[in-house]
Amino acid sequence: MTKKALIVGINDYQKINDLKGCLNDVQNMRDFLKDYKEFKIENIRVLTDGRATKQNIINRLNWLVEGSKSGDVLVFHFSGHGSQIRDRNGDEISDSLDELLCPYDMNWDSNYILDDELEAIFNKVHKDTLVEIFLDCCHSGTGLREMQSHFALSKERFLPQPLDIMLRWQGIENVLNVYKMSCIVKANQILWSGCQDSQTSADAFIDGNYNGAFTFYLLKHLRENSNQSRKDLLVNLRNSLKNHGYSQIPQLEFYNSNVKKGTVFKP
Repeated sequence: MTKKALIVGINDYQKINDLKGCLNDVQNMRDFLKDYKEFKIENIRVLTDGRATKQNIINRLNWLVEGSKSGDVLVFHFSGHGSQIRDRNGDEISDSLDELLCPYDMNWDSNYILDDELEAIFNKVHKDTLVEIFLDCCHSGTGLREMQSHFALSKERFLPQPLDIMLRWQGIENVLNVYKMSCIVKANQILWSGCQDSQTSADAFIDGNYNGAFTFYLLKHLRENSNQSRKDLLVNLRNSLKNHGYSQIPQLEFYNSNVKKGTVFKP
């Protein structure tokens, strides 16, 4: 069995608003995989800030899925901005929008990573390979109206569309509703999202440092019990965020009912 991981975190964006907690998320996730889940250092690839370009992320994702076989475990963690753009191929029936991840060199002409692109990459994975995906970012337009007022130092990990992009679909589609990249979830692929459809994920100041609130409490609970079920982890994670004043409600998506009961990172 091979364990591989790609961890991406972007604080310093080239042309859009910066964040503060993403690099700490990267360090936190890497240390957990290495120390608690026995991932070999050479099988953990990390991209941060200026190295986390669209092309580099795509290249590393292809490395992640390459040669996958039965029993392998693959992890993809992204910490940064997320957004949406009008769907061009008609596959987003629910809201006519494609969700996207924002790389370091994000621009609205072409430099973003669509959920369709992620789906195409993860479709290459062997059917008996476990893929665990963590997205600590936002894909919500309506959530922009919800301020993270519980911490003055918190920010939203959502990139709003500029006016010219917005006007391309305005009047054609209804107000944004979110699909949350669920199209990438297959039989043995698990998708963890930092918040519900209409919410945002917080880039927050916690215990003296900036972190993604979702990633911070996720790994806190996994360190306390790294063999707990996904169902228990989701409950514990939601309770911690709520108890600490965060309104975001993390989501867990899968098709295989056995996956929900199983331990994180174990087939």
